[in-house]
This record gives sequence, C-alpha cells and structure tokens, in this order.
Amino acid sequence: MQHPRSMRTLIGICTLLLWLTRFSSAWAANAKTVFVIAMENHNWTQPANQFAGGIQQIFQNPAAPYINSLVNGTSPISDQVSYATAYHNVLATSTGNNLHIHPSEPNYLWSEAGTNFGVFNDNDPCGTNGSPTVQNTTEHLTTFITNAGKTWKSYQEDIDLTADGTTFDNVVLPQSEWTVPLKSILGIFASGTNAYNGSNQFNYAAKHNPMVFFADTNGSCDFSTSNPMRLQYAPLQQFAGDLANDTVADYNWITPDQYNDMHSGLTGGFQGLTGDPAKIRQGDNFLSLIVPMIMASKAYQDHGVIIIWFDESEQDGVAGDNADDFDHIIGEIIISKDASQSGGQPFASTLNFTHSSDLRSMENIFHVGQLYLGDAATVGTNDLSDLFRPGSIPKKD
Repeated sequence: MQHPRSMRTLIGICTLLLWLTRFSSAWAANAKTVFVIAMENHNWTQPANQFAGGIQQIFQNPAAPYINSLVNGTSPISDQVSYATAYHNVLATSTGNNLHIHPSEPNYLWSEAGTNFGVFNDNDPCGTNGSPTVQNTTEHLTTFITNAGKTWKSYQEDIDLTADGTTFDNVVLPQSEWTVPLKSILGIFASGTNAYNGSNQFNYAAKHNPMVFFADTNGSCDFSTSNPMRLQYAPLQQFAGDLANDTVADYNWITPDQYNDMHSGLTGGFQGLTGDPAKIRQGDNFLSLIVPMIMASKAYQDHGVIIIWFDESEQDGVAGDNADDFDHIIGEIIISKDASQSGGQPFASTLNFTHSSDLRSMENIFHVGQLYLGDAATVGTNDLSDLFRPGSIPKKD
C-alpha cells in the first residue's frame, strides 16, 4: 500500500506537470500578424570590400548603427531579435555554379510563388516599362491567404500622390482616387518632403511590389479607380493610422521607396555620408523609425512578427566575384516576442535559408494551401522555425 504522503507528492508532481504543459502551450502561441519590410541590394556579409567600395556589407558596418544594434545585443529590444547567418540567394550553391536569380523582380516574384516564372528583368507588370511580366496564375501566397479567410495588404511608399503639373506633391489622394500601383514613378516633389529622409525626391518601383505581378491580385492590369483590388495597395502614409486603429492585415508587405530601401542614393548624400554608406544609412534610418512604430501596436504585441528582408545578394567588386556562392550572405532579421533567444541576447541561426524558407513559413503561419508553392516544396528547405521559440511556427496540416 502506498504511503499517503507519497501519494500526495505524486499528485502534486502531476498537477505541476499539467500546469507547465498548459503554460508552455500558451507561451508558444503561434505567430499571428506578419510585417515584412523589404530592403535592397546589399549583402549581410561578403568576402571582400566589406566596408569600402560600391557595395558594402551591412553586418558591423558603421553606416548601419540601428541594424547592428539589433543583432549585437546593444539595443533595448535585442531580447526580441534573432537573425540568420547563412541566408543565401535562391538557388545559390557553395560553388556558385547555379542559375542566377537576378535582378530584383525575380526575387520578389519568388517571395510570392517560390519561382521567378522565367523572368530575369525589372519590367513593370503591365507593359508600361518594357514587355509585361504579369502572371496569370492563382498559385501564389496572397491568393492562398485570401482563400483561407485571412487578409493581406501591400504598403508602398510614393504611390497615390497628388498630381501637380508635370510632377506630384507629397500629399496622398483620397481613397476614392487610389489605384493599383502598376507603373513605376520617380522625380522631385513640387511641394513637401519625405517623412523618413527629409528629401524632396520620390521613387516608387513596381518591381519591388510582389503582389502587383499577378493578374488576380492586381485587378487584371486595370489602371483605373474602378479596379476592385485597389484598396489592397495602400500608400505608406496610411500605415501609421492602420497600426493605431488596429486595422492592419494579417500579412503586411512594406516596401520603402528606392531611397529608403538602400537601393539608390539621394542627391547630395545623407547625414554627411556619400556613396554606398549613404545608401546604407538611408535604409538604416528608415528602419529605426518604422520598427518602433510597429512594435508599439496591438498587432505586434499579440504575437506579431517583423521580418527585415533583403531581396538578393550582390557582387562585392572583386574581379571574378560570384554573388551566388555561399560566401555572400543576405540579411534576414526577425523581431518578435516569440523570437529565439540565447541568454536574453539575439539568437544567430546557422541553418541555411532562402526566400523559399520565408514562403514556406508564411504558408505554415496562415495555414494555407495543401502543398507548398514552388521551391518551398523542395526537400530540405528549412522554414524559419529556428529563428523562433518552439511552437511559434506551426507545421502544415
């Protein structure tokens, strides 16, 4: 016969284990709202010209103080950060002897569908800038998200601007006049300045807006205010209000203009820097302003995820340099209360990732599609689970 004290101890242990199981389950709740911030044309690390030359790396670069504070443990939010140290260009191999998926547009297509559909250019989707590259398929992420009863929105900087003669004012049109941003535009504001960099230059690139390359999510190339998809695309000025009102979508794609995403340099440089350091600082400054805005929102606080995503690897300027080998790493930073941790410091994952990893993860988070899209279905493709606490990224049903 078991001693009563032993029985009470056993019952106590079982109760504690049940409580811990329930606590662990609640603590490891699935990621919910996702914010992807798309950045451009810089390696995280590269073998040469790391802090000099026309294309410099981001990691440990003094031109990117905010980004580096996130990953080196000096930021107040470093306990909510994890990042990749082996994120490669899609299809990259250790030798670089592979198909090269460049320039930007093929990588943005890949982020939606796990393939570039044979596109190797930066043309606008509907023929306003070279041959059209619009895709007539419903097999892509945002359509899957819609079909699953979830929501998505593409926030784009420098769209839906008020016309002023031959250029624009930095004033957003009323929603009744919004259109799907099918055409790239750039120039000088007649009035107003950019809220993030203080310049009067604007530069929207359709090639950096993945959803606009699919007929079903761009309204069949309808440029008019009658396009039924037009409210899926919002000017970035709308974003702060949507965060404050808790009306952001489940999946939010955020593209800065080509100055704030590190793609192009502002005339005259930025914050005393010129050349590539100025481009890097422009993007770093943008992130230092928009990331805290997102983190203050209810959507972020309730298991939200911010992904700082870079589109492609770049040559570092050495003769014979191959941007598609494993020596050229792309940046990928996760900010979330559910991010993996290493003693309260940012966690650095050494697993191999590509854009297919993000796509696979989005399909898991939103429980969409019976099969993974394109290259995301390739055996051995890692999702982003290593960057999150266990249980935060569910597996496909």
